[in-house]
Amino acid sequence: MEQQAKSLLIVEDEPSVLNALSEKFIREGFTVHEAKNGAEGLRTALEKRPDLILLDLAMPKMDGVEMMRRLREENVYGRKVPIIILTNLTADDKITWAVAKDEPAYYLIKSDWKIEDVVTKVRDTLGMK
Repeated sequence: MEQQAKSLLIVEDEPSVLNALSEKFIREGFTVHEAKNGAEGLRTALEKRPDLILLDLAMPKMDGVEMMRRLREENVYGRKVPIIILTNLTADDKITWAVAKDEPAYYLIKSDWKIEDVVTKVRDTLGMK
């Protein structure tokens, strides 16, 4: 029996980053959903229920911290879905507190990680080889 592809939601307002991540994960066999801001991300997450969310923090309409907070409050799916923060923001005390209470799987600074490393973190988080 063939295993169903894992699905991923990428919430990112920077088009070049969104395209690069989407293309890479599609080549890796993932089903990819995209959102360009937190409001769109929240709607897409609740509608599509991806296996994992890659989430930027600094975005228009609704930032990633607010999206994660609302998702975690929404329902059982929202409380349990793994979220990997992928952002340009370094974690100061305010961000760390806001993010930590909603328990993301990882907090990655974009400039510190290659796209292959992000794929590895996603696979590890989902228990994939």
